[in-house]
Amino acid sequence: MISGMDAIAPARPSSTISLALQGGGAHGAFTWGVLDRLLESGSFGLEAISATSSGAMNALAVAQGWLDGGRDGARAALQALWESIADQTSLMRWSLSAPAGTSAQSLFGSLTRYLTPGEINPLGINPVRDVAARLFDFERLRRESPLRLFLAATRVRDGRLVLFDNEKLSLDALLASTCLPQLFAAVEIDGETYWDGGYAGNPVIEPLVYQCRSRTIVCVLVQPLERSEAPRSAHQIGERVAELAFSNTFLRELSSLQTARRSIMRAVPLSWLGRRLKSLDLQVLEPGESLDRHSARTRLDTRIGFLRNLRDVGRERADAWLSACGVSY
Repeated sequence: MISGMDAIAPARPSSTISLALQGGGAHGAFTWGVLDRLLESGSFGLEAISATSSGAMNALAVAQGWLDGGRDGARAALQALWESIADQTSLMRWSLSAPAGTSAQSLFGSLTRYLTPGEINPLGINPVRDVAARLFDFERLRRESPLRLFLAATRVRDGRLVLFDNEKLSLDALLASTCLPQLFAAVEIDGETYWDGGYAGNPVIEPLVYQCRSRTIVCVLVQPLERSEAPRSAHQIGERVAELAFSNTFLRELSSLQTARRSIMRAVPLSWLGRRLKSLDLQVLEPGESLDRHSARTRLDTRIGFLRNLRDVGRERADAWLSACGVSY
């Protein structure tokens, strides 16, 4: 069955699963917690990860860590990643880590509306580049990654989704997937320029459905699919609009997949695709109301205490999901 948003209770995952990881700045530390708990459980293997923006950083940490030391290595690599993000001392940290609501962050937000990334950041400082270059061996990952990886980016000239798979893994591919155009200049790869993958797919399910074999696909989101209260102030409305913009591509893909499944099931006998869709179990693991008190601005908060709090929320949500699935651990 396809489960998730309208599911009463999650089904028990297959022995091997694939993951789709949503991006969302510092809120990606929620995914850190989810992954940490899933890896700790050891209840199933991992085949592939499709990921966007901060989700792509989590995906590479899992692959690099698994390559170096199995599940425990993946957990250690995730911790090293987020501690490195918190430890950044570059000039960009002033804008990325200013607590929500402070005058510093408000000023920076104003600047991005009137100045280009080249004017705000003429030296091209990018904290992601420094962290990734230190933690990830892209040449080795291209050769030996234990997981299939798909990093999403948005092609600037036409807005189309581009996926960088294992053969195309590179530092530039990661920078493309995480490139917020308000902060950083577009990333050029083979003559094309790219922005953050969240504009075209966040996260992308398609490669996990059509190019992988795992029956269970777990989509890990960093923002709630639903909000318990309607936004009232202009600020709340703006934040909700931004959330919807970054999740609509995922919701459309999910809806299209459900429609395709219903349509293809009418065919007799079933094709390979029909059998694949019939057996597919799509799970959605999202923060629910646990992140309601956080705003879009906290996606720029990289203080270690805040990141660890999000990690703990992610672990709690993953633990509840495992229990609902009836997984022993």
